[in-house]
Amino acid sequence: MKLEELTEFLVKNLVNDKEAVLVEREDGEKEIIITVLVPQDEIGAVIGRNGKIANAIRTVVQAAAYTTKAGFV
Repeated sequence: MKLEELTEFLVKNLVNDKEAVLVEREDGEKEIIITVLVPQDEIGAVIGRNGKIANAIRTVVQAAAYTTKAGFV
């Protein structure tokens, strides 16, 4: 599974309006930037209190990136 697909899967399972979720990937020289766009009224569900859900999503995607880079997936 690609990193943007994983991110999209995680975010879509947090929001009510799954069709409004947009995930974009931008490859830099040394990094990958994944941008997530959700409706204004769904932002709280994706960020969570004190950013805990957003940080958890970031951690899962980073772990997937490392396992993919190491050849485990």
